[in-house]
Amino acid sequence: MSASILGLTLFAAMLVAMFLRVPIGLAMFIAGATGTLLLRSWSALVGSLKSVVYDVYATDSLAVIPIFLLMGNFAAQAGMSQALYRMAQTLLGHRRGGLAIATIGACAGFGAICGSSVATAATMGQVALPEMRRAGYAGSLSTGTLAAGGTLGILIPPSIVLVIYAILAEQNIAKLFIAAFIPGVLAALGYMAAITITVRRDPGLAPITPRASRTEILAATGAVWPVLLIFMLVIGGMYAGLFTPTEGAAVGAFGTLLLALGAGMRITGFLVCVRQTAIATAMIFFIVLGAQLFNTFMAFTQVPQLVANAIAGSGLNPWLILTLILLAYLVLGCLMDSLSMILLTIPIFFPAIMKLDFGLAPEPAAIWFGILVLIVVEVGLITPPVGMNLFVINAMAHDVPMLQTYRGVLPFVVTDIIRTIVLVAFPGITLLALRLLE
Repeated sequence: MSASILGLTLFAAMLVAMFLRVPIGLAMFIAGATGTLLLRSWSALVGSLKSVVYDVYATDSLAVIPIFLLMGNFAAQAGMSQALYRMAQTLLGHRRGGLAIATIGACAGFGAICGSSVATAATMGQVALPEMRRAGYAGSLSTGTLAAGGTLGILIPPSIVLVIYAILAEQNIAKLFIAAFIPGVLAALGYMAAITITVRRDPGLAPITPRASRTEILAATGAVWPVLLIFMLVIGGMYAGLFTPTEGAAVGAFGTLLLALGAGMRITGFLVCVRQTAIATAMIFFIVLGAQLFNTFMAFTQVPQLVANAIAGSGLNPWLILTLILLAYLVLGCLMDSLSMILLTIPIFFPAIMKLDFGLAPEPAAIWFGILVLIVVEVGLITPPVGMNLFVINAMAHDVPMLQTYRGVLPFVVTDIIRTIVLVAFPGITLLALRLLE
């Protein structure tokens, strides 16, 4: 069996294992180890394990991940999710669909200090779901809104998935964060528009709630200034060169720690944050290790290079190739989580994209492609039948059938598809923030 055939065979076997619910990191690790053993030898496998482990865990870039996760956990302990939701609720709650729109706004704000889609969905679900239930909102609208709003956790910077993309594609993390800002805002606005259109078509989904007083609005607005301050300090400080992404994450984590202590966090709460961060970090780092071992094996088989050369030499229009790649991400979104998709596909797709001509210089093209991938990965999180956010929210809303959650999320998927088409057709929108800050 040739090396390329072995690579493709083990790739297919790995996808089958993932479909059968074998843990993602373990499936990639076993496929990579088996391939290295069959293609080379036991000594080569042992040597590869030794070098891969060191290469993965010795890099400074990965240190940003646990620190951002810790920042998000401290923010939850500080009650920032509740504060964000209360502010949005007092401003918008009196409008039809206002609580759902407020939920999207709060998810965007919490995503700016969290970096994780699932964490944003779960945290905001605990805050917003009871409020929407009390207001008489339909289960489909409530769960669909929370599932979609949670995806803003990986789109609004900082984003764990975007950090991994930056490492794999060797791009500047701060520039990717800046480029993600406008698409993230467009996502939030698109979701709000979807809610507005949905409740106008069916007013029974969202009863109108009483208007908040001016005193309540001022109090709620004053409680969220730390979120804006931390976001500007972390993202602005990184882009201004005041500190590296890792240092910026540390500054944000320290700031949210102070806020959590001010909100009454005790040693028990601190240990919960550390434990949750350790568990999430271990999961992510094992997936990264498995992916690195598998990608090292694939590099020996020359499959990524063959695929990149085949795509570049196919003679197909570059825009058609890009469309097919994005569609592939939508399909993969039904099989695996966002981090695994990035780790598994970027080593194959990124070299191919960089060989195509989209009228952009290499760095802007890499940043633009990274944001497009992030958006499509985000869509996969809420695409029926197996979008991860759908299951997270539906597990919290026991009385809402999954079919209703599917129905409730469809308007948000439509806005995601429209936004993706616009950003593909007009790369300048994604790159606008970077160009304004140059």
